[in-house]
Amino acid sequence: MSLDRKKKIIEAATNSFSMFGYKATTMDQVSKIANVGKGTIYTYFTNKEELFDEILQRLLDEMKQVADKAIDSNASLFANLHSVLYGVLAFRKEHQLTIKLSQEVMELGTHEAVQALKKVEETILSYIRHYIEVLLQKGKIKECDPELTAFVMLKLYIALVFDWERNHEALSEEKIAEMFKLYLLKGLALD
Repeated sequence: MSLDRKKKIIEAATNSFSMFGYKATTMDQVSKIANVGKGTIYTYFTNKEELFDEILQRLLDEMKQVADKAIDSNASLFANLHSVLYGVLAFRKEHQLTIKLSQEVMELGTHEAVQALKKVEETILSYIRHYIEVLLQKGKIKECDPELTAFVMLKLYIALVFDWERNHEALSEEKIAEMFKLYLLKGLALD
């Protein structure tokens, strides 16, 4: 029964943070949505921050699962990098909590929302960096700085998935893959 209540609280809090954002979510709201007394929430979580951290960790774990599922041992390096980046960013773009946190950061600059999105980005970068390190060890790619390379890859994908469509028609997954391959793997030089 205890685990059911905790699960109910986490689901209610996830809904509240996703609908109202970090700043506007209160423990009173969560208790009403979960249909439990406010004191029950404090049985499991010390405060709103701890509850939010639990939800954020679940989101990060979910993102890692999306990335893991994108890796195909029979696919090429490029195909796997593209699948991981595209999959994780599509997940981030469609997940209600990350959408609401992004809005809150733009509109209010709430510290906790900023930090949460920073953790999301750090998790993605860490995953990509680790993948690049493995490829380096196996001699599958040229010598490079894995951290910087992961950063450039992620920022290019963010630009293609999110930024481009602010003023243009959204790019297809195939077009994004084509651009990624051109800019990062082949280069623009003719020689």
